[in-house]
Amino acid sequence: MESTPRVKPITGWLSRGLLAVALAGASFASVAQDQGNSLPDMGNSAENFLSDSEEADYARAIIMQMRKYNILVDDPLIAGFFADMGYRIVAHSEKPDKPFTFVVIDQPQVNAFAAPGGVVALHSALILAADNQDEVAGVLAHEVAHITQLHLYRTLESTQRMTIPIVLGMLAIAIAGGGSGEAITGAMAGGQAMAQQAYINFTRANETEADRIGIKTLSRAGYDPEGMVDFFEKMGRLTRASGDATPDFLRTHPVSVNRIAEAKNRAASMPRPEPRDELDFYLVQARLRALLEDQPQDAVAWFRDQLGKAQDETRLRADQYGLAIALERQRKFDEARGLLQELLDSNQPQLAYQLQMAELDRESGNLGADLERLGGLYHSFPGNRAISLQYAASLLQTKDPEQAATAREILHQQILRKGDDPRVFEMYAQASNLAGDKVRASEAMAEAYYQRGRIKDAMQQLEMLEHRDDLDYYQRARVGARLAEMRTMADKMGKEGGDQQG
Repeated sequence: MESTPRVKPITGWLSRGLLAVALAGASFASVAQDQGNSLPDMGNSAENFLSDSEEADYARAIIMQMRKYNILVDDPLIAGFFADMGYRIVAHSEKPDKPFTFVVIDQPQVNAFAAPGGVVALHSALILAADNQDEVAGVLAHEVAHITQLHLYRTLESTQRMTIPIVLGMLAIAIAGGGSGEAITGAMAGGQAMAQQAYINFTRANETEADRIGIKTLSRAGYDPEGMVDFFEKMGRLTRASGDATPDFLRTHPVSVNRIAEAKNRAASMPRPEPRDELDFYLVQARLRALLEDQPQDAVAWFRDQLGKAQDETRLRADQYGLAIALERQRKFDEARGLLQELLDSNQPQLAYQLQMAELDRESGNLGADLERLGGLYHSFPGNRAISLQYAASLLQTKDPEQAATAREILHQQILRKGDDPRVFEMYAQASNLAGDKVRASEAMAEAYYQRGRIKDAMQQLEMLEHRDDLDYYQRARVGARLAEMRTMADKMGKEGGDQQG
């Protein structure tokens, strides 16, 4: 699978004026204020602050904006692991039917945040800083509790009106400012009225409740409830070690000695799960490090250093896997193949090893072996997203129309399961073009533009298609209906937001 590109500077409509609003806007992460120890009695009004359709629009707009910023980690093995973790937590929460979207974003600060529409984002640096999956699950459970307990919407109620452009401004501070008090205070001095309305601050009571509910949910979901406490304590140690350089996580999730003690007491009263195999988590963690490092040689050096230390077999395998990925990025195929073969020969072969070996075959020019391996995996694990996307990509590389038709069917099934990934639509467009379906190819490219937040480009693509004189009745109706939907979304996002090119 391709390496996820590094973060690009945030530009466009936010930088042309709304960024000041955004910086004074809302960190959805926890900016604690001492505003008393009890929540206001809002009745059910916060529950109804947003309709289901509004929540869906906000979630869609936020994900589109993340793609526009080029920070979303779309690798299916990485994204899928943490999405599964999040949904498992939600299933054991107080609102298991509430819609959520869990994402990993490529950000160097150790942080996480929750956003309107049920979007919960983990910074890649937080995942890399964790010692085990219980710590990451603890952070997710805390953010989920902020949403299920309506902390976000209780605060937003006072604004009376929360538009998508304001929500996207909130996203900017969560990404660009990390929720730091300095950024917020400096921007607030500019007197932006809308920003002051949008300013979210989770009270200490909110934080305590998110800890209490989160720890309970964590235990119900089968994770160690100590995970949340362990991560808080780790951040405290980092603070003491770095002097004045407070980690971003603690700036947006202030943790006192009393709060840690209370959380520890709650966790101690919860049942502890049986020890679990952490290999899957460590493999995903190693993959994240190997793919996101700007220079593959730096990742190679890091993994070699780790392998030179005494460590248990689980971490040893994960570091070998990470090293193999980094070596492949350096095009040192023979050494990477030796490491992967050793892992495949172990008594616990993983799907991740198989997929990486298939990619290595493709990258090193052995497309036949790649297709044979992926074909076998696809038929053994039908519907698996990581296998399906990698197999389709390899089929497309043959440039053969029949293989492209097979790839198109595989991709179509993935679109039906999860139709919000622009890479899938780009591949579907390529497959349709090779298979001779130019109309479907154009529609798919329009959808890819749309998913990346390039709504103007998407509409132009469909408008050009609509003007063709060879469309049949059904094609024209389909294109017209989708064009109308895109125009509606562009209006909701605002003229400049809809026109942003990324």
